[in-house]
Amino acid sequence: MGLTLGVLGPVAAWDPQGDPVALKGPRHRAVLARLLVARRRVVPVARLVEDLWEEPPADAVSSVRTFVAALRRALEPDRPPRAKPHLLVTEGPGYALKAQEEDVDAWRFERAIASAAELPPSEAVSRLTEALGWWRGPAYAGLDDAPWVRAERSRLGELNCQALERRAEAQIALGAAAQAVPDLDAYVTEHPWREDGWYLLVLALYRSGRQSDALSVVGRARRLLGEQMGIDPGPRLRRLETDVLRQAGHLDPGPGGTAAQVWAEATAAYERTVPSYARARLESTAGLMRDLAVTGGGGLEAARRHRVSAVAAAEQLGDPELTARVIGIYDVPAVWTRSDDPEQAQWLVDAAERTLRLLPAGAHDPARARLLATVAVESRGTERARAYQAARQAEQLARGLGDGPLLAFALNGVFMQTFQRAGLSPRRDAVGAEIVSLAQRNDLVTYEVLGHLIRLQSRCAVSDLAGAEQHAVAADRLSERYGLPLVSVFTTWYHALRTALTGTLAAADEAYRRADAALEGAGMPGLRNGLLPLARLGLHLSHGVAPPEDVAEADWGPYENWVRPWLLVSAGETEAARAALEDIASPPRDLMSEALWCVVGKAAVAVGDRATMRRALRQLQSAEAELAGAQSGLVTFGPVSACLRELSDGLDGHG
Repeated sequence: MGLTLGVLGPVAAWDPQGDPVALKGPRHRAVLARLLVARRRVVPVARLVEDLWEEPPADAVSSVRTFVAALRRALEPDRPPRAKPHLLVTEGPGYALKAQEEDVDAWRFERAIASAAELPPSEAVSRLTEALGWWRGPAYAGLDDAPWVRAERSRLGELNCQALERRAEAQIALGAAAQAVPDLDAYVTEHPWREDGWYLLVLALYRSGRQSDALSVVGRARRLLGEQMGIDPGPRLRRLETDVLRQAGHLDPGPGGTAAQVWAEATAAYERTVPSYARARLESTAGLMRDLAVTGGGGLEAARRHRVSAVAAAEQLGDPELTARVIGIYDVPAVWTRSDDPEQAQWLVDAAERTLRLLPAGAHDPARARLLATVAVESRGTERARAYQAARQAEQLARGLGDGPLLAFALNGVFMQTFQRAGLSPRRDAVGAEIVSLAQRNDLVTYEVLGHLIRLQSRCAVSDLAGAEQHAVAADRLSERYGLPLVSVFTTWYHALRTALTGTLAAADEAYRRADAALEGAGMPGLRNGLLPLARLGLHLSHGVAPPEDVAEADWGPYENWVRPWLLVSAGETEAARAALEDIASPPRDLMSEALWCVVGKAAVAVGDRATMRRALRQLQSAEAELAGAQSGLVTFGPVSACLRELSDGLDGHG
C-alpha cells in the first residue's frame, strides 16, 4: 500500500512508511476532504469555492488553486517539477482525487462491511473488529459543519453503527455474548434511539446468565426512548422482554455445549451435507440479501449481485417451489421507477415468468403472488402490458389470501405500473395511503417508509407542499429510528425541490448540488445518472432563466435523447434540433415522463415542429393540474398548464 488517506477521524494522510503527511491548515484539509467525498469524480473549482466559504473572498479561486498546489506537493513529494500529477489531477473545470479504494480508510471500511455480510460469524467478527479499529474519532473531525460534511459524516456514522451491531450479532451467535456486553452498553448510551442496539444488549445479557440485568436494560430503554423521543419500544424489543420474563427456550443457545461449539458443529455438518447454494442456504442467502439491500451503498450493490446468483442456483436445482421462494423473499420496497440495472431486472423478470409456468396450477398462491409482484416491480419504467397485468393479479391474490405483508409487496408492484398516462398521481397517492396503513398494522417499517415516500411524491405533483412535508418528516423519523440510510437521499432531494418551488434560484441550485452529494456512494445509479443536470435545467427553465453552460455540458445519462433537442436549440443549431425531434421516441412512462415531455415540447415550439407539439400536448393534457416533474418528489419544470399554453400558442403561431 502506498500513500493512505483517512477521514474516519480528523482528515489525515500517511506516507508508505506510515509516517504522517503534513497537510498544512484547515482549508487544505477541507479541500482534500471535499475531493474524497466526490469519490474520484471531478469537483469544479466554483463548487469548491461554494463549499469552502459561506461568503467567498475576492481571491477565493486563486486560494483554492494555492491549496491544491500545496496538497500536490504534500501528497506526491517525489513528483519532479512540472511533471503531471497522478493523484490530485486537473480535469475540465476542476479537480479530482484519483485515490484507489484500498488507500482510503472510509472506502475500505464500506467494503469490509459489505464483505462481512457474506462470512460465517467467526470470520465476520474478525473482519468487523479490524474495520472498526480504523476509526480514530468522528468522521471528518475538525471540519466545519457544512452541508456536504454533515451528509457524509452522517452516512459513515450510520455504517459504523451497522458494523457494531453486526459484530455483536456474530459474537452472540458464537456464544461470546458476555464479550459483546461492554461494547453494546457503551453503544446504546451513545445511540439511545437505535432499538437494535438495545435488543442485542438485552439478548447478550440474557445469554450471559444475567436475566435481571437484561430486564433492567429494557426498562432503561423504555425511559430513554420515552424521555428523548416520546415513543415506546418497538414490537421486537417488547417481544424480547416477554420472552426474557418467561425464559423462552428459543433464547438459549441450545444443549450440548456453548453456542460457539454448537455453531462449529452445525457448520461442519452443514458443509458436509448441504452443497453450496443448496436449498436451505439459498433461502437464507436470499433473506440476507433482502436485509442487506436497505443499507444502501456497497450493501445494496452486493445484494443485487448475490440475488441473481441465488436465483440462478435455485433454478439449477430444478425445484420451482424453491425458486419461487428464493425470488419472492426479496420483497425490498422500491420507490424509484428506473432500474439500477435494467439487464439484471429483465433477467429476474424472465426467471419469475419461467417459475410461474412451472408451478402446479391451482396451488401455491402466496408464491405465485410474490412472483407476479416481482414481475411488476422489476418491470418498472417499461410499457409492457404483461407487467400491468401481473401487478393486478398479484394484488388480487394477496387480497384473497388476507396476507398483509404480501399485499404490501403487491401494491408496490401496482405503484410501479400506475403510469399508463400522465396525471395519475391521485391514484398513486391512494396506493401509498394503503401501504402506510398496511405497514403500520403489520409492523412493516420499510413499507411504511415506502408509503410515505409515494405520498410525498403525489402531494408534490399537485403543489401540496404542506402534505408532502408531513410525509417527509414521517419517513425521516422512521429512518432515524430504524437505521435506514437511503431514506435521507429521497428526503434531501425533496427539500431541494421544495427550495426550488419556494426559494431563490441560487438557494435552490445549491440545494440540488447538496442533494447530489447525498447520492454519492448510495448504490443507486438508476436514480443518480443524469438527475442533477435535469433538476438544474428544470430549475432554471421554470424561473425563466437560461441555465449555465455547465448544465449543457453535463452527462445526461438516460435523459439524453429527450434533452438533446433543447440543448441544440439553445446552442443555435436549429436544423440539428429539428432532426433530433423527427420521430423522437416517447419518454418512458415513469416519474420523469411529464418533465421530459415539457422539454421536448419547448424544443418543438422553438423549431416549429407541429407534429411533435401535438404529441406533447396530447401526452400532457391529463396532467394539466400538476407540476411537471414534481411527481418525482425531486425536480420541477413548472406547471404543466404553462407548458400546455406554450404548446397551444406554438401551434397557433405556426398555423
